[in-house]
Amino acid sequence: MNKNIKTMLWIAVASLGVFAVAGIALNRGESINALWLITAAVCVYAIAYRFYAAWIAAKVLVIDETRATPAERLDNGRDFVPTNKWVVFGHHFAAIAGPGPLIGPTLAAQFGYLPGTLWILIGAVLGGAVQDMVTLFFSTRRNGRSLGQMARDEIGVVGGSAALIGTFLIMIILIAVLGLVVVNAMKHSPWATSTVAATIPIAMIVGVYMRNIRPGRVLEASIIGVVLLLLSVVLGGWVDHHETLRSLFDHDGLPLAYGIILYGFAAAVLPVWLLLAPRDYLSTFMKLGTIMLLAIAIVILRPDMHMPAVTQFVDGTGPIFGGKLFPFVFITIACGAISGFHALIASGTTPKLLGNERDIRMIGYGGMLLESFVAIMAMIAATVLEPGVFFAINSPAGVVGKEAVDAIAKINSWGFAVTVEQMQQLATDMGESTLFSRTGGAPSLAVGMASIFGSAFGKELLALWYHFAIMFEAIFILTTLDAGTRVGRFMLQDLLGNFNKKLGETSYTPSVILTSSIVVAGWGYFLYIGVIDPNGGVNILWPLFGIANQMLAAIALCVATGILVKSGKLKYAWVTGLPLVWLVTITTSAAYEKIFSADVRVGFFAAANDMATKLAAGTLPADKVSVAPQLIFNQHLDAYLTMFFVVVLWVVILDMVRLCLRYLSGKPVLQLSEVPHEPSRLVENWVRD
Repeated sequence: MNKNIKTMLWIAVASLGVFAVAGIALNRGESINALWLITAAVCVYAIAYRFYAAWIAAKVLVIDETRATPAERLDNGRDFVPTNKWVVFGHHFAAIAGPGPLIGPTLAAQFGYLPGTLWILIGAVLGGAVQDMVTLFFSTRRNGRSLGQMARDEIGVVGGSAALIGTFLIMIILIAVLGLVVVNAMKHSPWATSTVAATIPIAMIVGVYMRNIRPGRVLEASIIGVVLLLLSVVLGGWVDHHETLRSLFDHDGLPLAYGIILYGFAAAVLPVWLLLAPRDYLSTFMKLGTIMLLAIAIVILRPDMHMPAVTQFVDGTGPIFGGKLFPFVFITIACGAISGFHALIASGTTPKLLGNERDIRMIGYGGMLLESFVAIMAMIAATVLEPGVFFAINSPAGVVGKEAVDAIAKINSWGFAVTVEQMQQLATDMGESTLFSRTGGAPSLAVGMASIFGSAFGKELLALWYHFAIMFEAIFILTTLDAGTRVGRFMLQDLLGNFNKKLGETSYTPSVILTSSIVVAGWGYFLYIGVIDPNGGVNILWPLFGIANQMLAAIALCVATGILVKSGKLKYAWVTGLPLVWLVTITTSAAYEKIFSADVRVGFFAAANDMATKLAAGTLPADKVSVAPQLIFNQHLDAYLTMFFVVVLWVVILDMVRLCLRYLSGKPVLQLSEVPHEPSRLVENWVRD
């Protein structure tokens, strides 16, 4: 294409993007069409990927496609396996795209659509995608080492040890929350449970097909896998209506939690080509297929967003969760804009599968942009609902009342119209007995998606679309859990390798079994606590999840900034330094609020003390008396864990600053741990279909 035509095309894209973002940001009063959000997102992502990501890859990182990657040099058939770039992209996206881009924007819609949308767009292109890309690059250049181990090797013993321990504990909390969201989505849903279960043998079939039956035939394996996956969705609906089979997949929370714990152990121990990579790859088809179908439906319908741009709840009085717009919108959305969990994947499984450095930009930066687009879709699905309906679904019974009449009166008093009859009809249409106080974000997101799909493709199938959306959310999140468990195993092996070299070898079977058991037992305990929590667990663990996740992102950017400075690239350190400063600001502020706030809906200690006082005075409702000690314990645990994470973050930051000052003043520092250059000998015909 002629250079002038290309230039004009990109100018047009940039202009359209600026116009769309301005329209979203400046619109007040009238409803805005959801199509503007899609337009703004696509234009922003295109400009960022084409220019900013390309500049970082070429100038800041200096990617070398002739250099052998760890997957090639250390190929062991279990963890280090050169893999087709599209399979790696599918695995990476499936692993990073968990509950954050779905649940976070849905909950943050409490503040209106504008704050969350702006953070999703700006945070992703300047923070989240940059973190993912640079972490993947630095880990690839260091034999796929984990984030914590890179911190120890590059920054020093103090900051590195803090990062190793801190990131591992944060990882345990993150996986537990992922498991809890999956359990809540699959609980008493035979359709979702049977479909999710079917993806395991399907993935193993595809893995064996690509490795042993028809090596490298990715297209053939993909077609087989997708056909089987679609059949599993259809058969899931049949199972849901079959009296005998339904009982086999209809379970309470605890049996599902035990099943997920066993699956997590298997995913961490089995060879990556057999279960993890093909399952995540196939799940990506469902994830992307559903999101693209949702985008097409929005383009067809062009629905208006009924939620105001900014609601009165920015002052911290919101019914869904307590806390003001700053800093809690940034903590709540988490993965849709930037996520520390991504850094664990980018320094865990993905660099061990990467066949060529040139794919780092597509997988690291591009994968995060795609997840950000998922978050935009979730924001649209939540805000096209009438605000009264949205708050009726998401507001806890303790805030609006247990009776439908009381809840409706409370919501109407906020200025959002909704009726009991309207909610009853909606529940009937979705195939549910009630939709009042279905907290956690997943049900309201499913209602929003079902409403859009129903309007575009047939309202008589609303119940089908609703349960499909619930199942989609469960699959979406479970792929993050399995990759996270394996990454947790890598992290623990890196940590133990500092004391016993043999335990640090990822292919040493006794180490694999030992570390996998410890990781699964760790997050399994918190999952168990969450499942037995009478309030659903998410309400007590999600704030800790958001804070810990963003702190982990700050640690990743801290390590990246230190490596850039040590590499003689001080002039480029702002690329990671600026998002680092912002994350440190919001995470420290949020942690301070959660620890010291006197508001019982915000502060962990305040909530625990309030409940303890009511318990001692005998004023607690009878149904809460028996579980009050457990709830008080959980609040204290959250508070002390938050304190620990803050200390870890600042230890890493101060050690990184010390390192940079020593380097810039000419004093000796730890040498870069990047492995020497070795030319690639891979013949890549086999990875292209």
